[in-house]
Amino acid sequence: MSIVKEEAKKLIDKLPEQATWDDIMYEFYVKKKLTIALKAAEEGHVISHEQVKKRFLSQ
Repeated sequence: MSIVKEEAKKLIDKLPEQATWDDIMYEFYVKKKLTIALKAAEEGHVISHEQVKKRFLSQ
């Protein structure tokens, strides 16, 4: 079984019995976004808080 499929099963098992399809989809969405963000951080594709402030304050 693939790692992704195992992770999906674990995630679903952690949800309450009354979880809806929306709850499941939200959890998958968050998991995917966090995985992408952590990979980007590991690869050094991040900017500092100060750089973000400069970008937003200069607009």
